[in-house]
Amino acid sequence: MKPDQLQQMARHEVDNLSNNRIDLAPDVLKVPTANYVDSQRWQQEINQVFKRLPLALGFSTEFASTGAYRATKIADVPIIMVRSDDGVMHAFVNMCSHRGNYVVAEGSGSAKSFRCNYHAWNYSLRGDLINILDEPNFGEVDKSCLGLTELPCSERAGLVWVTLDPDSDVDIDTFLNGYDAMLQHLGLAETQVVGRQEVAGPNWKVAYDGYRDFYHLPILHKDTIGTDLSHQPDYFAWGPHVRVVSPKNFSELATIAEEEWTEAQMAQGVWTIFPNISIAGGAHRGGFYMVSQLYPGATPGTSVTTQNFLSFGDPKDVDPTALKEYMALMQHVVANEDYFTGFNVQNALATGAKEYSYFGRNEGGGQLFHQWLDALLETQSEQLNTLFSKGLNHG
Repeated sequence: MKPDQLQQMARHEVDNLSNNRIDLAPDVLKVPTANYVDSQRWQQEINQVFKRLPLALGFSTEFASTGAYRATKIADVPIIMVRSDDGVMHAFVNMCSHRGNYVVAEGSGSAKSFRCNYHAWNYSLRGDLINILDEPNFGEVDKSCLGLTELPCSERAGLVWVTLDPDSDVDIDTFLNGYDAMLQHLGLAETQVVGRQEVAGPNWKVAYDGYRDFYHLPILHKDTIGTDLSHQPDYFAWGPHVRVVSPKNFSELATIAEEEWTEAQMAQGVWTIFPNISIAGGAHRGGFYMVSQLYPGATPGTSVTTQNFLSFGDPKDVDPTALKEYMALMQHVVANEDYFTGFNVQNALATGAKEYSYFGRNEGGGQLFHQWLDALLETQSEQLNTLFSKGLNHG
């Protein structure tokens, strides 16, 4: 992987640092506060964003061997991700063709097939119906038409991407717009999941606004992770996906020759994947990544975030005390600082006392998030690939 684009961004940040400047959006953006609390819009977001677009739901190294699977539920859709005997990742709706029961309980493991525990219909790792209990007495059916419902699934940059709509034709590469080539620099395919925990949060947009925001770091997190962090960010975008970084992060590079810059040093920052992923940490291959997956909750005012902790090397070499302390810190920072504040924001927005929330010229990541969200809610399914290939101003 040629680091040309990564190096160009690092060079740009060093230049901004030396000139004491950051990149600014053209204008301040006003977002109607009703967008955060309106239940009809919230349902549209689930149907037209979370169910139509590829979502990064897993990590390739979780499925290293044939039969490795994980069953979960996303936006009320029960799914199975599995490495089949052809070495390819597949995803299916976790629903027996007979009467609709799950064919495997939620969780992860290894399987040779998926057998429904209601009437014992059995499915291969590729989703084919391979056995019907007491078939002669059941009656004649075409088993070739009664396999598990397959969902679009692919692997890019060490991540497993699944689209919850089986009829979606959104092209993963068009959607990523080259971002997967940048994510390769993070080396996620070289990591293992060593920890996972959930955090309850406010409206998913209130929560996600914070992941693209450095403005609050030395203020809200002044006593935890923000003691030496800059509130002045720059944003780099690939379609709706955004990297957030501060020129201050590159002070070390500013003191050495470019040929000495390492890929890990150049890849610093927070890498967000639209609509709900944040990747932070791990910059020097010795620490942990925290990959946060944010999903709408059961109501417009709630969300749930899965914090995945990834480490390079053999998981057996991970210091359990260091991992436990890091997970506890991130639980505290997100739950008791970010999301505590987010619930306050959510409650205040619900009053309707203010018509708009404001995203400044220094908050370009948040601006892009809401602009893309608006565009997706206005775009028909057959036009999504055009939107992602041509951008927000395609019309």
